[in-house]
Amino acid sequence: MPLLQQLIDRHANVDMTEREALVSLVREWHLLADTSFSDLVLWIPDRDGSVFWAGAQVRPNTGPTALEDDIVGGFITEDPNHPVTKAFMVRTPVAVPEHLIETGSSVGVAAVPIIMNGHCVAVVESHTNQMAIRAPGALEDTYLEVASVLMDMLWQGIFPTDPPSVASVSPKVGDGLIRTDEDGIVMYAAPNATSAYRQLGLTGDLIGKHLQSITRQLAIEVVVVDRSPKDQFGRRCVELAVDIPQASIRLRVLPLVMDGSSAGSVTLCVDTTALRERERRLVTKDATIHEIHHRVKNNLQTVAALLRLQSRRMTTPEARTALREAVSRVQSVSVVHEVLAQSYDEEVRFDAVADQLLEMVGEVAATTGSVDCLREGSFGLVPAEAATSLALALTELCQNAVEHGLGSSSGEVIIMPHRDGDQLTLDVINDGTPLPAGFSIDTDKSLGLSIVTTLVEELGGSFQLMNNPDGKGTTAQIVLDLHPSG
Repeated sequence: MPLLQQLIDRHANVDMTEREALVSLVREWHLLADTSFSDLVLWIPDRDGSVFWAGAQVRPNTGPTALEDDIVGGFITEDPNHPVTKAFMVRTPVAVPEHLIETGSSVGVAAVPIIMNGHCVAVVESHTNQMAIRAPGALEDTYLEVASVLMDMLWQGIFPTDPPSVASVSPKVGDGLIRTDEDGIVMYAAPNATSAYRQLGLTGDLIGKHLQSITRQLAIEVVVVDRSPKDQFGRRCVELAVDIPQASIRLRVLPLVMDGSSAGSVTLCVDTTALRERERRLVTKDATIHEIHHRVKNNLQTVAALLRLQSRRMTTPEARTALREAVSRVQSVSVVHEVLAQSYDEEVRFDAVADQLLEMVGEVAATTGSVDCLREGSFGLVPAEAATSLALALTELCQNAVEHGLGSSSGEVIIMPHRDGDQLTLDVINDGTPLPAGFSIDTDKSLGLSIVTTLVEELGGSFQLMNNPDGKGTTAQIVLDLHPSG
């Protein structure tokens, strides 16, 4: 809806409340298009009223289009004979006789002004393809009757009705429509709506039954998803989830008003049984993944504990150091799984991982000197598949900074992540001993640097180690594209 908002901001003379109302209308007017079998265009008058801009357009899902071209962003100039201009000037709905368009189709046109705070803020123009309109029947007659009421409500400023629908789950006209009178008795139920109620166990017909009573009689659970304040007749627009063990449907009840009097309600209905089953499977899958990460974390912690016990039995410093480094590597992977076990996301808030790793490195360094491990900047969200490798690389670089840069003595290690879109630049800086002359990562035999190089290459990134400009300490830099194309 960005273009509509741009056109309103650029051309319309409306306040924030009126602007939000127009945006809300476009979000909900599919109901009007589908019941009237018509294309709708929202025309925004310029500030001087001499030009009307096409801010939005919708085609019906229930019939053929009358407007083959998309006209959003176009405009029409003031023409006293144009229905949009007439509706704008007289502030009442205007209909024009059927006329032929270039394709040879006969099209009926109507224009409804939208009046707010005493002035016309927009005009909704409908185009109905009369040549291809569906054969008359109970469904078509009910749709058109509902559309007539909605058009009147639009003009009166009481359509759309809160609460707003949810595009992904709220029922549409084609899903199933039920028309009830002022007492809530079903006057008409579309075949899809009847089929949905049969899923709940309905026998017989819906027509003639009190919809609210039959729904509560059939359902084990009826949950109010959302509701509006009561209208002047004490009724609400309400969205409901209706469940039994074998089936589920979703209802959206919209009160209708015609000429200031109650005109009953229209209820949209959709069978959500398959959707509910998919959601249950997804919840089960998420819970399983959560449990797997939790168990992997516990197993890795057990492995780390065993390695730690083994290191204490070593008699040579080299073996003890090697096992201690192995413990850190296992723990760094464990930290990632711990974070993954706490969420169901496919991306990791890596700052939490980095902070735990820095704390772990600081604890190890505390046995040989006073080392401050700090983070300046944020990693943001890191894809789960890259998080483990990045955690291992960060652990190795921090340990390398402590053991080689600081020489296992006191000092400071700072990690500085920087995000530029999907590109992550990570600097690990220490203020210890600079690199010796002629140093090269390619010829260095350090296991830690070899691990980092391999991990970064697998992630498609680059890695370099360099002296700081002031000659004190070194900087290890990793550059990664976290969402590489292809």
